[in-house]
Amino acid sequence: MIAALRQRAALNALIRGFFAERDVLEVETPILSAAGNTEPNIDSFQTRFSGHVDAGTAQRWLRTSPEYPLKRLLAAGVGDCYELGRVFRNGEAGGRHNPEFTMLEWYRVGWDHHRLIEETVALVHAALGLVQRTARVHVIDYRSLYRQHAGVDPFEASLPQLQAPLADVRIDADGLTRDDWLDLLMTHCIQPHFDDDCMTVVHDWPASQAALARVRPGTPPLAERFELYLGAVELANGYHELNDAAEQRARFERDHATRRRRGDVLPPLDEHLLAALPSLPACAGVAVGVDRLLMAMNRTGRIADVLAIEFARA
Repeated sequence: MIAALRQRAALNALIRGFFAERDVLEVETPILSAAGNTEPNIDSFQTRFSGHVDAGTAQRWLRTSPEYPLKRLLAAGVGDCYELGRVFRNGEAGGRHNPEFTMLEWYRVGWDHHRLIEETVALVHAALGLVQRTARVHVIDYRSLYRQHAGVDPFEASLPQLQAPLADVRIDADGLTRDDWLDLLMTHCIQPHFDDDCMTVVHDWPASQAALARVRPGTPPLAERFELYLGAVELANGYHELNDAAEQRARFERDHATRRRRGDVLPPLDEHLLAALPSLPACAGVAVGVDRLLMAMNRTGRIADVLAIEFARA
């Protein structure tokens, strides 16, 4: 445990040095918010403020990432910035997950997702240097990845064709969407076979999985998004950021519709973010799971190995 603490401290120092050299400003944003994350597959912690009503809404949500307030700062003109801090996701506890974990998120003004891929790769290379490791880099588009590793075209295959490679996997198929089946193909058929000493970067995702990314018109339209894996461990998720408030509101409302069908809680929309988006400069941003990075650096599948105290003993 002491060794893990020292390694985490060294990684935090490396991250701060990495961005100081590039003149990217470190900022801190609120952990508690009046708005929550609407993403249907993420569950937020809730709490209540007991002070005077003039302080604002009593119902508060612990952040699942610092994305929304960082974008508000970008819209206000802060420029290139990053935050290194704790985030919280309810229900995610186990060998590879902790309900509170550390996230690094940064934004580059005037960049697209392809340029940001290069910087994300550079950061992971630097982190691997702490444990005397290197990794080669393989950049591939989403469609080619599925064709090569699962034998299906993710955009044109029928639902039965997507399900066929998962025939031997025990899955409760009730209510699963096409995107759910694509995710299952990734986690069960593709991701486990990524080489341990390779950074695999997957770009140009389905438009239905854009989240807060821009969508590039075409046939099919593509989300300007990337994910980076070190071996089989997903480390980073990045976007060429959407700054269309009407489109973002529509995506949030679609999230709410999905949550409503499932009978899930409906977190309030972040109206401050939506108001700021028209002023958001053209930019790209990425989030890196620091605990996941430490796990991949040490070739361990147990998040407890890189924490001071895991959730079960907190």
